[in-house]
Amino acid sequence: MNLANCPRCGRLFANNFRDICPSCIKEIEGEYEKCLKFLREEKMATIQDVSDGTGVSIRQITKFIKEGRISVANNPNMMYPCEVCGVLIREGNMCDSCRTRLTRDLATAAKDESTRNTGPEDKTGSGAYGAVDKFRRP
Repeated sequence: MNLANCPRCGRLFANNFRDICPSCIKEIEGEYEKCLKFLREEKMATIQDVSDGTGVSIRQITKFIKEGRISVANNPNMMYPCEVCGVLIREGNMCDSCRTRLTRDLATAAKDESTRNTGPEDKTGSGAYGAVDKFRRP
């Protein structure tokens, strides 16, 4: 039997298929039911409205959305924050501007790395070991 501490409440529990204790699982399921009930009554609610109306944190509601338990398709105003900048989005983890910036930064870093490794003075070979000509004049 594997024992673990619940990351949510800190209690010791027998670790099975979920990484949190049974009492926290019940609590999360209760929060989920509150959110569903609220959204059935208020189709045009925002994530802030759901949080205020149910007492469930925006973070937990976002987790329900990302798990696919709460559908944004049925709730047109339901959006959650971008993980980088906090702008409200309807899908993925990042907004378009953060995704574009990340892609651009990765491309720049890859380009810088490739030019650093294949500079004009680097003519020593491409194996695991490099040879240095100590008699060559710079």
